[in-house]
Amino acid sequence: MSNEQNKNTIKPEDENIKQQDNQSDTDDTNEEDGEDHRPSYKKKRVIVPSVTAILFFFIGIYFMVHALHFQSTDDAFVEGHIVSVAPRVSGPVIEMLIDDNKPVKKGDLLIVIDPSDYEAKLAQSKAKLAEAKATLNISEKDITRSKSGLEESTHDIASTTSKLDFAKKDYKRYTAMYKEGIASKQEYDSSKTALTVAKSNHNSAIERQKAAKAMLDSAKAKKEATLAEIQKLEAEVKTDELNLSYTKIYAPQDGLITNRTVELGNYLQTAQPMFAIVPEKVWVVANFKETQLTYMKAGQPVSIKIDTYPGKKFKGKVDSIQRSTGAKASLFPPENAVGSYVKIVQRVPVKIIFEEDISNYNIVPGMSVVPEVKVR
Repeated sequence: MSNEQNKNTIKPEDENIKQQDNQSDTDDTNEEDGEDHRPSYKKKRVIVPSVTAILFFFIGIYFMVHALHFQSTDDAFVEGHIVSVAPRVSGPVIEMLIDDNKPVKKGDLLIVIDPSDYEAKLAQSKAKLAEAKATLNISEKDITRSKSGLEESTHDIASTTSKLDFAKKDYKRYTAMYKEGIASKQEYDSSKTALTVAKSNHNSAIERQKAAKAMLDSAKAKKEATLAEIQKLEAEVKTDELNLSYTKIYAPQDGLITNRTVELGNYLQTAQPMFAIVPEKVWVVANFKETQLTYMKAGQPVSIKIDTYPGKKFKGKVDSIQRSTGAKASLFPPENAVGSYVKIVQRVPVKIIFEEDISNYNIVPGMSVVPEVKVR
């Protein structure tokens, strides 16, 4: 009985020793088979960091290579020539053919200002011009008449000069004959009277010539003054015609109406902004850091991302690089000659143009873009 009890009774120490022996045998068997039966969480502690390190290594290589061949910036915006339209004459708006965001073509009639005052002014200027031209015709007739009178007086002077010379000779001959008693007193008196008449006629002819010359000079002066007045009035007529034409405002270029501030019936003042026209032609101005321009030049291809179209990349190319930094070209350029100077990496505007048709996309000035230039 004691032997059976000893067999059936097993101490805990003996069981632990037996389990350790069994585990040892199992480990030896696994090692011989070449298998790793460690818990899975211990395996992950080794595999995950290793894979992550390899992944970051390749990503780093990719970005390093990419940075060598591409330059990008988020300091870029869509630009365009926005034309502000203002009237050149004042007056109330009597017709308006525009609306917000309406497309227009160059030469389209957009706004009509009341032309009544300008039509009246033009008619008045034309009347004054016609009056001046009539005065010019009278002056030309006066000149013709004065020239004729001058020619006539010149002929009279020639005739009276000849008669005066004859009367002087006749008077001299009769005077000598009268002293010698050959000629009578009556003949002497007749010669003397003839000489006096000849002198009077000659002097009258000279005065008529002077008067004709004075009239001619006056007519010429009047003509010159009238011609000057006509030139002045013609300029006024041309100005009034232009002002009348300015009452109709046409589109200076193709584009869309924006920033409209005018309404039908508004009284417009000269140079008062009415609206702006945004053209369809746009481009990108990207402000790259000066350190990004080492290999950048005109003609390089550009991939353009626009926030409005996140899934689309537009094709473009570098058009030109500004010959000064953005800060230097600003209204108040920085003064670097001071004691508190701190070096800052400057940005240089680069113009990028689209190389594909973007008319089907709503790309307008002011939009944010991200261009990527292939520099190598």
